[in-house]
Amino acid sequence: MSGAPTVGVTVLGSTGTIGVNTLDVIARYPQRYRVVALTAHRQLARMIEQCARFRPAFAVMVEEDMAQQLADALRSSSPETQVLSGIEGLERVAAHRDTDYVMAAIVGAAGLRPTLAAARAGKRILLANKESLVMSGAIFMDEVRNHNAVLLPIDSEHNAIFQCMPAGFERGLSRVGVRKILLTASGGPFRTLPLDALASVTPAQACAHPNWVMGRKISVDSATMMNKGLEVIEACWLFNTDADKVEVVVHPQSIIHSMVQYVDGSVLAQLGNPDMRTPIAHALAWPARIESGVQDLAMTDVARLDFEAPSLERFPCLRLTYEALAAGGTASAVLNAANEVAVENFLLGQIAYTDIARLIETVLSNSTIRPADDLDTILAADQEARVSAFDYVGRKVKH
Repeated sequence: MSGAPTVGVTVLGSTGTIGVNTLDVIARYPQRYRVVALTAHRQLARMIEQCARFRPAFAVMVEEDMAQQLADALRSSSPETQVLSGIEGLERVAAHRDTDYVMAAIVGAAGLRPTLAAARAGKRILLANKESLVMSGAIFMDEVRNHNAVLLPIDSEHNAIFQCMPAGFERGLSRVGVRKILLTASGGPFRTLPLDALASVTPAQACAHPNWVMGRKISVDSATMMNKGLEVIEACWLFNTDADKVEVVVHPQSIIHSMVQYVDGSVLAQLGNPDMRTPIAHALAWPARIESGVQDLAMTDVARLDFEAPSLERFPCLRLTYEALAAGGTASAVLNAANEVAVENFLLGQIAYTDIARLIETVLSNSTIRPADDLDTILAADQEARVSAFDYVGRKVKH
């Protein structure tokens, strides 16, 4: 890499699990990558540490008061870093001329607008924010195509599928001999828990994933399998296919990250230890390969690989996802918004674990589904769903 130009990387959501792992990989290649911008929501202390280490040109805190605190803290440790705030700050760094790659790792709907800004600026987008596709798949994919952006999936499952896909899959899976996508799921911590025990599950139990180290929100989504449902929607957009070509398979070991089944009977699988640095390194270096810091997979230690079909009785959120997909339009945005409110209030102890799916189903049933033709309509559906979801929480708390 001697004498080669460095690649400018903006990390949206740098203080979360994906952001931290991204910076871990980047730090291994200081001659190859430079950090242009880091962004965070509330984790001020970690952002101060990251800025002091990576010396980005920009740092963004969503909340203005925290941005001011960050600016005060960086005057001595990283005086060259310009501190911005708000959604406008996120959009600015995502589209900045010095940014070549954007790691889109903001959790939830908050990541939609800056990720769209990166697409419109023609960046290489390392997509960990699945909500961008869940909420506005058609709009987002059009922006990627219209502005010649490069879209590489970071979710371990979609990255695995991407690695197993033939060239030209964008034209349609049947044209390249693909029969279906096999999307693996760990089953989370409650795969074998008696159904009558689910109502008493605590946030701590839901966040204790058996295989992956993740943030609290995505850990709960994994436990309910809403995360897998959102990944089904994401897979349909990423790989230009319909939901009936995406089959969810529970694989408790999380060694096979997903598979692609071909019409000739072949099934290609991508395997690896459950460590997000593998898909991150893949997308950063694609089409080349670089060391990620992940321990090599020892097949003799794995010993066995198990598979089973998911139970829709145990995981009603997965059923609701397929129903939202069938409804089309803004239904996926409504689903996502209701889930974000449900998970937040479960983590706060306001509703029971089993209320998560009930809340989502209630909000979907009470929402008017409209064509998802423009961003304003999608964002309005998101906000209406949140109001409806909070009404549900309020009624539960009163009782």
